Formats: sequence, C-alpha cells, structure tokens
Amino acid sequence: MKTSEIVYKPIGLTLGVASGMIAGAAFRQTWKMIGHDDAPDATDEKRTWREILVSAALQGAIFAVVRAAVDRAGATGVRRLTGTWPD
Repeated sequence: MKTSEIVYKPIGLTLGVASGMIAGAAFRQTWKMIGHDDAPDATDEKRTWREILVSAALQGAIFAVVRAAVDRAGATGVRRLTGTWPD
C-alpha cells in the first residue's frame, strides 16, 4: 500500500461525510430557489410524479457533482502532501 493511499483513506472518509452534508445543503437551497419549500418524498401522495422525479434527478445530479469535486480536491491535496496520486 502506497503512502498516498494510507494518507487518503481517513481523508476520503471525512470528505465523503462532508460532501454529503454540502450536497444536501446545496440541494435544499436549489429546491427552494425553484419555488418549493421541501423536497417531496417519493411516497407523498399529494405530490405529482413529475415533481418527485424532477426532485430525485436534481438531487442525484447535485450529489454526484459535489462528490466528484470533493474527491478530486482531496486526491489533489494528498498528491501535494505525499508527491503521489492516491489510487
């Protein structure tokens, strides 16, 4: 196991939690900006299929983008620290 991998493991776990929190906050703010209070639950019978599916797609996209950005930043930081890219 490379030094960069050893260094990245705890950083990656921490960044994973942080990215989830950041993505959740970003999604809630985005959902409010498009004119809704709370994102619908899939089982909320008062919400339309369209609203539920748009919400889920938007949430998934935001989570994927935030996760990729945070993971990339973490790997870049580990490379600066150790001189090698974590696998």
